[in-house]
Amino acid sequence: MSETSKDLLERLFALRANGTTLRTEIVAGLTTYLTMAYIIFVNPAILSEAGMDFGAVFVATCLAAAAGSLIMGLYANYPVALAPGMGLNAYFAFSVVPQFGGDWRLALGGVFLSGLLFLLISLSPLREKLVNSIPRSLKYGIGAGIGFFLALIGLENAGVVADHPVTLVTLGVLAVPGTLLAMAGFVALVAAQYRRVPGAIMATILGVTAVAVLLGLQPLHGIASTPPSLAPTFFEMDLAGAISAGFVTIVFVFLLVDVLDTTGTLLSVGQHAGMADEEGKLPRLRKAMVADSSATIIGAVLGTSSTTSYIESAAGVEAGGRTGLMAVTAGLLFIASLVLAPLAQTVPLYATAPALVFIACLMARSLAHLEWGDVTETAPALITALAIPFTYSIASGIGLGVISYAAIKLVSGRAQDLNWAVSIIALAFMVKLALQ
Repeated sequence: MSETSKDLLERLFALRANGTTLRTEIVAGLTTYLTMAYIIFVNPAILSEAGMDFGAVFVATCLAAAAGSLIMGLYANYPVALAPGMGLNAYFAFSVVPQFGGDWRLALGGVFLSGLLFLLISLSPLREKLVNSIPRSLKYGIGAGIGFFLALIGLENAGVVADHPVTLVTLGVLAVPGTLLAMAGFVALVAAQYRRVPGAIMATILGVTAVAVLLGLQPLHGIASTPPSLAPTFFEMDLAGAISAGFVTIVFVFLLVDVLDTTGTLLSVGQHAGMADEEGKLPRLRKAMVADSSATIIGAVLGTSSTTSYIESAAGVEAGGRTGLMAVTAGLLFIASLVLAPLAQTVPLYATAPALVFIACLMARSLAHLEWGDVTETAPALITALAIPFTYSIASGIGLGVISYAAIKLVSGRAQDLNWAVSIIALAFMVKLALQ
């Protein structure tokens, strides 16, 4: 590399000032990519269940991840990569789209509006007020609940659980090849993660798929080819419909989950990277939030659910990543992934099931942070966590959790724990549920 190029990278990312090198950042970017590249297989599989074109969503996923990561790296200089978020894609496909008669264009409109609001909030002091207004216990409950929601979807895709007319759910037929492969894949994934195998999630998905192809359970569509057309989803969002179709609650849920997820990820990864000051504050946080919200807007235009910062970036930080060059490297690798569409189409749903259940296990860890000695905090959090999968709706789960939080605090004589934001949100959800 020429001295001019090295000087440019130094000006853009301040490598020496951050105690890192070009090689370290590239290795960290590759590590981050390997830990989160499963999304290029999982996201199209989930959104195609909502009637969206698989190939177009695959391209949108790669491009949204690339755009978000590049903006985060070049504009905010944060070692954080982005991609369409898990949980938000499930909410999009299995809650929002069915609620509006299968019209995924309306759902994309809702994603775009939430991204626009997120951008406006990121540029204003309202960002911190919104994040701080949500009680920590409910934040933990929301995170765990989304994890349980993913687990339910994963177990269903694997055939481990099935519907039942009396008990609602029951044990599926386990003695079938796809289900056995999914269960074996989950065991292998947990073991690989315990041994800190890089890219364990993606390796498991590809491993299960390879076995399925070898056993004749799944046809091989190929490995690489020219990327599919983006036309079926590009600029197909229905903004006018979303504005007029009673999307207020849905946009709010998209916004709330994205803001909480992004904030938590940035704080966690930033602190792990040693970026926080003595008071725990991160530099350029507004720029990072702007990058994240911009990625959601771009993703909606391309044709995918909300794009958000990935906690898997911590793997890259663990490998030494300290600057936005790590994110840029991951973004460029997502662009390179565009040729893998045939491989993505080869992956069966039961091959992605272990990843969904494993991610659920990671998200459930948030419950460990609850104040278990205070039942007025833990009960609403658990109501939230349980209601999300049991109602098959993130919005309904959050609504029931916030309502229960407000009601329990009032009846327990702890009204001082409520703030104006929680009270307004609780009343809004009560009105919505009453009008259903």
